[in-house]
Amino acid sequence: MRIVFMGTPDFAVTALAALAAHYDIIAVYTQPPRPAGRGQQDRPSPVQIFAEGHGIPVYSPKSLKKPEPQAEFAGLNADVAVVAAYGLILPQAVLDAPKLGCINIHASLLPRWRGAAPIQRAIMAGDKASGVTIMQMDAGLDTGAMLLKGEVPINDRITAGELHDALAVQGAALIVAALDKLAQDALPAIPQPQTGVTLAAKIDKAEAHIDFNREAATVLRHIHGLSPFPGAWFAHGNERIKVLKAERTEGQGVPGTIIDDRLTIACATGAVRLLTVQRAGKGPMEADAFLRGYALPKSAVLA
Repeated sequence: MRIVFMGTPDFAVTALAALAAHYDIIAVYTQPPRPAGRGQQDRPSPVQIFAEGHGIPVYSPKSLKKPEPQAEFAGLNADVAVVAAYGLILPQAVLDAPKLGCINIHASLLPRWRGAAPIQRAIMAGDKASGVTIMQMDAGLDTGAMLLKGEVPINDRITAGELHDALAVQGAALIVAALDKLAQDALPAIPQPQTGVTLAAKIDKAEAHIDFNREAATVLRHIHGLSPFPGAWFAHGNERIKVLKAERTEGQGVPGTIIDDRLTIACATGAVRLLTVQRAGKGPMEADAFLRGYALPKSAVLA
């Protein structure tokens, strides 16, 4: 099959690498280089870096809404387009161009968590499982028919970053299996049910402030759902400190109060112990190392 791959971040690279090992990828579409780092120099996407390193032609239009990029895409005569976290809307002309349509690797168990942030929202909502749905794309927001599914359990210890990596591996395996079945005309499309639909809104940085006035389980899910990015944070003095890993534990006190010398913080009910934190401009640190260089004594109150 003649396959066009469309994706941008690391999540997509995992799938692209798996496909490139099995199929001929005739072209890659990715978002244009963006300013990044302290120097704000234009930096190509992870997908672009991988594609160029493997001799795959790269296209990076700013939009696919105009006739010119649509004609260029159609001119590739693709059998199928595989889409993974591309970040641009595909107009109907693009969806219709490949002979077998456009297939998306979506990081949720559809129809739950359609939208931009399914990994984070699944953890923050307390879901017991997440997964990957391979779906046939249509004009709606993740509304297309389902082709294959795989599931990954969620526990109290997993962060969004860790779940992301697990789902990227699963998505790569599923898309290879899906294309194998598609080539044999053995991939039935199952319409999504009308019940159980939820929307995974994009994460707003304003959500990142930790509210210790909630129960410990909710605080823990909030921390892990936003780790490593954008990172849930609390304020002490004039400094914001991110929390990247925590655990639930016993304890009580006024919410936001440190109740021992191990960074255990009282919540509305129960407590959380902070395990990995990060100060502005510094790398992640284990709690004991952090406390050796930063005074957060018992009874201090975090805002």
